[in-house]
Amino acid sequence: MIPVIVIFAPTACGKTALATNIFGRSSFSVLKQKCEVISADSQAVYRHLDIGTAKPTLEEQKELPHHLIDIAEPCEQFGLGEFLENADRLCEEIYSRGKIPLVLGGTGFYIRNFLLGSPVTPESDPQVREKLKERLQKEGNEALYKELELVDGEYASKINVNDGYRICRALEVYELSGKPLSSFKLPCELRKKYDFCTIILNREREELYRRIDERVERMFESGLSEEIEHLKAMGCTKDFPAMKAIGYSEFFLEGLTLEQIKAKIKHDSHRYAKKQQTFMSGIPFAQTVHADDNKKIMEIIESFVDKY
Repeated sequence: MIPVIVIFAPTACGKTALATNIFGRSSFSVLKQKCEVISADSQAVYRHLDIGTAKPTLEEQKELPHHLIDIAEPCEQFGLGEFLENADRLCEEIYSRGKIPLVLGGTGFYIRNFLLGSPVTPESDPQVREKLKERLQKEGNEALYKELELVDGEYASKINVNDGYRICRALEVYELSGKPLSSFKLPCELRKKYDFCTIILNREREELYRRIDERVERMFESGLSEEIEHLKAMGCTKDFPAMKAIGYSEFFLEGLTLEQIKAKIKHDSHRYAKKQQTFMSGIPFAQTVHADDNKKIMEIIESFVDKY
C-alpha cells in the first residue's frame, strides 16, 4: 500500500502555511522535505487565476513541491474524474521518489471520493451528453437546474445552479438509468491501495469568518480587480468553468459597485466555509484538530510517517 497523508480544511484555515512549516525545505521539523503536495483545490488547477484562488505562491511552491496547480485553461472543464486520475498517478510517482504524497485542499468532494472511490454510475453517452449541452446553451442553467430538482432534489441541493457540467451529468445519469445520481452511493470503506492518515483542520466559525474577510481585503489590495480585467481581456466569460468560482463569478453580476462585489465575495465565502465544515462530518476515519494545534498535528503525522 502507498502511504498518503490527507489534510482537509475550510477556506482561509491556513492549510498551505501549515504544510509549508512542517514539510518545506526551510522547515526545522523532522518531517522536512518528506512530502510533495497534491492539490485538492478545484480552482487552483486553472492558469491565470492566482489572487482570487489564494493559490500557493511560487515561493511556497519552491519550498514545498505542489502538483495539480496551473494545469488547465479557464475555458476547460476539470472535474472529479480528472482529479482522481491525476491524483492516483501522482501518488505512485511521488512514492517512487521516496516521498509521501500529501493530498491537501478544501474541495471536500474531491477528497471524499479520493478516500472512498467513486460510485459506479452509467458510462457517459456522447449523444445524450451533446443533447444536454445544446439544451444548456439554449435554455440556460436555471431551466435545467429546475428540471434536476424535480428528478433528483437531493443532488441538486448539493450543487450550484451555475455548475452546468454537474447538472448535465446528473440529468444524463437519470436519462440513461432511470435513477437519480444521488441513489448511486459512495463505498463505505477506504480504498485498499492506500494507507491513509486523514486530518481535518478546523477553527471556530466566527474566527474563520474573520480570517476570510481579512483574506478578501488582501485579495483586493493585491489586485483582484485587475486580475479579473486581464481575464476578461483574454476572452473569459461568465460561462467559462473557471469563472464559476467564488471571487470571480461575482464580477460578472450586473449593477454592483466594487464595494458591493467585495461584500458579496465575503458573504459567498462564509456560506462556502459553512458548507465545508458541514461536509467534514462526511469524511470517514479522520481526526479533527484545531488548525493551530501544531503539537497534536505533528504527533499524528510523525506516528504515521514512522511506519515507513
